[in-house]
Amino acid sequence: MKRFLVTALVACALVLTGINGAQANSYKKEYKLSVVPGQTSGWGMSANYFADLVREKSQGRINIKVYCNSQLMSGMQTSEFLLVRNGIIDFALASTINWSPQVKQLNLPCMPFFIVSAPDRYKAMDAIENGSAGKMLIEAVEKKGVHFIGWGENGFRELTTSKKVAEPSDLKGMKIRVVGSPIFIDTFRALGANPATINWSEAIVGFQQGTVDGQENPTNGINIPSKMCQYHKFHCDWHYVIDPLMLCSNNDVWKSFSPEDQKLLLDCAKEMESYSKALSRLGQDPSYLAYLQKIGKAPEVTDPYGLLKANGMTVVTPSKEQMAEFIKATESVRTKWTQNIGPELVRAAEQDMANAR
Repeated sequence: MKRFLVTALVACALVLTGINGAQANSYKKEYKLSVVPGQTSGWGMSANYFADLVREKSQGRINIKVYCNSQLMSGMQTSEFLLVRNGIIDFALASTINWSPQVKQLNLPCMPFFIVSAPDRYKAMDAIENGSAGKMLIEAVEKKGVHFIGWGENGFRELTTSKKVAEPSDLKGMKIRVVGSPIFIDTFRALGANPATINWSEAIVGFQQGTVDGQENPTNGINIPSKMCQYHKFHCDWHYVIDPLMLCSNNDVWKSFSPEDQKLLLDCAKEMESYSKALSRLGQDPSYLAYLQKIGKAPEVTDPYGLLKANGMTVVTPSKEQMAEFIKATESVRTKWTQNIGPELVRAAEQDMANAR
């Protein structure tokens, strides 16, 4: 009887192994992962870290190749969601900003001066992602037909300009290059600026010629790799919105993986989240550099603000009173977009942030 049971168990194990092996053999030779900026951005580095982890932990069974600079969407950033949903792209480490035209709830992190109003903006963002609001964001994305795997981070978006900005009146009439999203246009109009939705290459020419006065992007993820200190001498550290990233896949691609490999992908995504956030938050707390050093992934630039200052940039930190002016000036934008995004989601985010205090 014992011999029979052992034989049966071995046979079952061989059958399961055969099924898993057959499933693994049906995997693509290469899975495409889309990223908007370049390889040297924190965003691009995070995507490559995920792909490397997956390749290593799967022993080469799952090969993900990262395509940066919007290669897979011919430069059309806002088309990425549809391309993932339709299976033209397998994976994407995507900005909530670029997917907000298709999923309106993803405008939440771009409500001006919403998350930074919390005592600790990073705890607030983490609380949203791990709380009720985060679940609602994930549900909104998955309801539209794309599978969510994990979070990443591009960082709080700061302002670089050709002249000093410390309060709303300083922005009056300034031409600021912004993301081509309505909430950004509304925000900068409310601040008295002239928002311009031009592509990045045109913006660089405008910075050089002095026809475009400034732009907004995350410091570590974009401003430093893009060498914005070559074009602007002022950096306003106002943290007005944040740019969280979502690692997602095509639904059919996700379903094609065995349960064991789905778990492997989720585990790798969790490691990538820690890495991505450490890159984004480097310079804000010594613990982030310590973590990157521990895993052997400390970047070349470990003191972002020191680098900006060494390259002639003046870092402006608005006072508490000046921040209050920015918040007041954009109140109408938050009111309008609370209705567009959904009051229930905004209330959930507010409660998540309150719970993190």
